[in-house]
Amino acid sequence: MSQDARDVANWVTASGDNRGLPFIVVDKVSARLFVFDGQSRILGTAPALLGLGRGDDTVPGIGQRKLATIRPAERTTPAGRFEAALGHDLEQDILWVNYGAALSLHRVIVGKPADRRHARLASVTPLDNRISYGCINVPAHFYDNVVAPAFKGTVGIVYILPETKPITAVFAMHRSFESSVVVHATPSPVMPSPPQALEH
Repeated sequence: MSQDARDVANWVTASGDNRGLPFIVVDKVSARLFVFDGQSRILGTAPALLGLGRGDDTVPGIGQRKLATIRPAERTTPAGRFEAALGHDLEQDILWVNYGAALSLHRVIVGKPADRRHARLASVTPLDNRISYGCINVPAHFYDNVVAPAFKGTVGIVYILPETKPITAVFAMHRSFESSVVVHATPSPVMPSPPQALEH
């Protein structure tokens, strides 16, 4: 876990910002995410595929645009704090991170063969993990065994760390928290009619 990811997890724990709900910390720089239960015990970690475009903001109206109109630089995974819930797009069950922007976390898809998404997830470097339209892709077994059970029957919080902004410009935190993350290995609300998630 990077220092930034640890700082955010400790801040969430110390401040109670998650309100006792499960939460996920997404570290874009290291292309890795961490899933915690409501008591800040870590349930698992996995590599992630993220938006091709570097940046911490969502392009206004991107959730209503056709994929063919979205330029590479607009394919960002936005930083911030999001209330998330399990739901569906037109093809599969997913974790909606920002419903209005069609931003979700889901199992890695095949996509175009040239994208090599499964190989990118399996590589040891985060440098090739930027390929999606903004959505967060994780290994299918991790989604099924960690993400989905953690968020089943409840909402939760997803904290996506910035890569271009200071972390304190995104989260109302400071860095003076003592370590409070508990490492403990362990094995949906109704949504409106779903759009197609950006990730295709």
